[in-house]
Amino acid sequence: MKKILVSRPALLFFLFAISFTACIHRNPFRNDIKAFLEHDKVSAPAKNGILFIGSSSFTLWTSLQTDFPGFPIINRGFGGSTIPDLIYYVNDIVIPYQPKQLFIYAGENDLSTPENASATEVFERYKKLYQIIRAGLPNTEVVFISIKPCPSRWNLEPVVVDANQKIEAYIKTQPKSSYLDVHHAMLLNDTTVNADLFQADKLHMNEKGYDIWRKLIQPHLMY
Repeated sequence: MKKILVSRPALLFFLFAISFTACIHRNPFRNDIKAFLEHDKVSAPAKNGILFIGSSSFTLWTSLQTDFPGFPIINRGFGGSTIPDLIYYVNDIVIPYQPKQLFIYAGENDLSTPENASATEVFERYKKLYQIIRAGLPNTEVVFISIKPCPSRWNLEPVVVDANQKIEAYIKTQPKSSYLDVHHAMLLNDTTVNADLFQADKLHMNEKGYDIWRKLIQPHLMY
C-alpha cells in the first residue's frame, strides 16, 4: 500500500480547521454573545434589572425597553437559539447581570427541525436551565413564557401543548418561579392559531402579536 506523506504544517492546519469547524458548529451564536459583551463594556446594565433571554421573539422585539417605561429592561434574546444554547451562555448573559427578575422564552426552536426534540426533552432541558439559574441566582424571580402557537409550525401544536404542560407543572413546584401563558391568548375561539398575529413568514409575530404579549407581561413586571 502506498503511504501518503503529510507535512507537519499541513497536518496542523488540517487539525486546526477541524477544530475551528467544530467550534462554529457548537457555538453558532458566538458573534451575538460577543456583541452583548462588547455593549456591556461600554454601558454595563445596572444590577437588579429585569432580564429577557431567549430566541427571536425577544430579538425582534426592538421596542421592548420603551414598551415598559420605568422598568430596567435588559434584552438578551438571540434569534434561533434553543435551550441548550441558553445553558451554554448562561454564565455570559444571565448570571453576571444579577437580575431581580428573569423572563425566559425558549423551547420553540428545540421542537423544530433540525432539533426535533420531544416534549419531554424540552421539559428536561428547561429543568436543567432553571436549576443552573437557580443555583447562581437564588433570589431572582424566574418567569417562563409559554411556547407560542405558530402557523408555520402548526403540525407541532400537540407537542407544544405537551411541553408547556410539563414545564408548567414543574414550575408550580419551584419557589420564585411562575408560568406565563401566552399560548391560549394567541388562539381563536375554535382553538386554531390566529394567523393575523404573525408576519408573512407565519413564524414571527407582528405588532398585533406583541401587543398581546405586552398586556400579559405588564402585570408580572416587578417594581
